[in-house]
Amino acid sequence: MKKIQVPLSRTALAAALVLGAAALHMPAQAADTKAKKIALSNNFAGNSWRQAMLKSWDKVTKDAVAKGVVAQAPSFTTSENQATEQAAQIQNMILQGFDAIVINAASPTALNGAVKQACDAGIVVVSFDGVVNEPCAYRIAVDFKQLGAMQIDYFASRGIKGNLLEVRGIAGVFVDDEIHQGITTAVAKRPEYKIVGSVHGNWTQTVAQKEVSAILSTLPPVTAVATQGGDGYGVAQAFKAAGRPTPVIFMGNRQDELAWWKEQRDANKYQTMSASIAPGASTFAFWVAQQILSGAKVPKEMKLPISVVTQETLDDAVKNTEVGSVVNVEYSQKEVIDFIAKAK
Repeated sequence: MKKIQVPLSRTALAAALVLGAAALHMPAQAADTKAKKIALSNNFAGNSWRQAMLKSWDKVTKDAVAKGVVAQAPSFTTSENQATEQAAQIQNMILQGFDAIVINAASPTALNGAVKQACDAGIVVVSFDGVVNEPCAYRIAVDFKQLGAMQIDYFASRGIKGNLLEVRGIAGVFVDDEIHQGITTAVAKRPEYKIVGSVHGNWTQTVAQKEVSAILSTLPPVTAVATQGGDGYGVAQAFKAAGRPTPVIFMGNRQDELAWWKEQRDANKYQTMSASIAPGASTFAFWVAQQILSGAKVPKEMKLPISVVTQETLDDAVKNTEVGSVVNVEYSQKEVIDFIAKAK
């Protein structure tokens, strides 16, 4: 039977063209992620920053699960802070059928095998803070080299010259390497500075105090201390116990550091500066993973702003930071969607 084609009227034809054009420009419908499972793999929880990071993850992800955005979002922390242990943890997550794994990595390279296995299994991998360099993974951090360089720039802006002590983080971790490079590169450009000592404080007040105390007797006078966060208060206590003048210590946004800084400012006009990545970076990484699972196109590399406390903002920072915690920013889904849109 011959098919009869009925010509459209001009009005109907115009309407069809409009609808067709509109359809071409409509954004793709985001996939539903309510059945998806996202896990956090964390290598270390032994300082205030990591505790605040886990707390932020727990707060934001529990709300996301309650609202049906995702099905599960548990966090797992290794007991020994070893890359081999974290790699095994990731492999276990693959077997458990997680759709995405968010990683704060013990090493930028040692987890690459496990990360590649996850990607090959169709799992989205998002690393943050301690990122991995396996190409299939997404990476979220601040410019840690800039975080190191800004300390030396701050000392220079104050006209401070002379011997520096460097207190580093955990050896072998991306964050430690990057901040260290930022510090040493900036010092190399300024002949008025010399790093006369370096210790690993593990981003922990007690470890920093112990390690600085052990080296102080071998050091000439120190005018300033470059740190990585979590160690400033311990450094101050080590200098006090040794009976040495307190240098200008660059802080890392931990509550105990800020409280000590405020106390010293009020007593003798002590001045310094503080900066760090916000622990809520974990919540940013969670929403990035969720957005990728929903079908969004996301850049492989994203830089978050450095969280800074100055002499002028110190009072607000102390007031708004819980005892034992860190100056923080937690991200909403909308904020991350907006961030991704601007980053493209």
